[in-house]
Amino acid sequence: MSESSSMVRVGLLAYGAIGDEHSRAINATDGLHLTAVADTNPERLTAAQVLAPDVTTFTDATEMLDSGLLDLVVISTPPNSHYRWAKESLNRGINVILEKPMALNVQECDELMALAAAKNLLLVVYQNRRFDADFVTMKKLIDEGSIGEVFSYESFVGGYSKPCSYWHSMVDVSGGAIFDWGSHFIDQILALLPGEVDSVTGVNQKRLWTHVTNADHADVAITFANGARATFTNSDLAAARKPKFYVLGTTGAIIGNWDPAAGSAPADLPAILTLHRADGSSEVIANTAVTPYSFHQSVVEYLNKKTPMQVTTAQSRDVVAIMQAAEESARANGRSVTPSLLR
Repeated sequence: MSESSSMVRVGLLAYGAIGDEHSRAINATDGLHLTAVADTNPERLTAAQVLAPDVTTFTDATEMLDSGLLDLVVISTPPNSHYRWAKESLNRGINVILEKPMALNVQECDELMALAAAKNLLLVVYQNRRFDADFVTMKKLIDEGSIGEVFSYESFVGGYSKPCSYWHSMVDVSGGAIFDWGSHFIDQILALLPGEVDSVTGVNQKRLWTHVTNADHADVAITFANGARATFTNSDLAAARKPKFYVLGTTGAIIGNWDPAAGSAPADLPAILTLHRADGSSEVIANTAVTPYSFHQSVVEYLNKKTPMQVTTAQSRDVVAIMQAAEESARANGRSVTPSLLR
């Protein structure tokens, strides 16, 4: 950033499905200004100009990074290129927001973290599901002690449907079914259960959908040193959906059921949370209203004032470490693996 101004000039590297979300967030956040967008598809650049008519567009990402127009870049390319573009950006002195996952292995995460630290630059992952209303509400209930100590946590996403043929469904690009949604749900697990992780197991099952390479059904189990256990399932073979959340504590439980109003896309709406008490009573808990774009505002506060962020790079790095351990376990048919964690 220029010394004469606290305005952070932002570039979007790739303008895919989440491009409008970042554009709206930047426009709504004091201290951020969208100056450039790069995408190899001219149609996506046209889409970007709908929300930001004055933005400078590039069909070559390297040209955008070399343009001198950026203080911060949001990298929304497919996961197998996150490491490359983050490294290119950091080496040019540009702060970086990465889409999930941070990279496809922990070694690349560690290299990026070391580079960002050496250059005194921000490197952070947009863990947007940390700010979902249902998760924020559930975390508040747990932090307040509404269900006592959590010892069993289950999360689920999916249904019974043919996967799309886009990069999300291809192992070599997305990292696989564990990495695709696990980047969200495992981040939530680690944010809720801060204890030491003892071991991880994973299973990938390929049963039906042969047009893509991701597993049809994937399970991850995380065992903590205190004996607590958390699981995450991503399935395209679940004719009967499990609840999004099923959380047991020593004095109660929380169930997060999918909202039927979402139809065939349940992940588009927050879960309906029910608090179950030890006396047998239960209560539907209204989801907490969340402040829009609070992640993007926290980026401004960090860059201008060094205010610590709720989402840290180390957390996102450990999410990758858990997923990498789960994939290693899956290749060994569910053998227990100890992940390489910072926490």
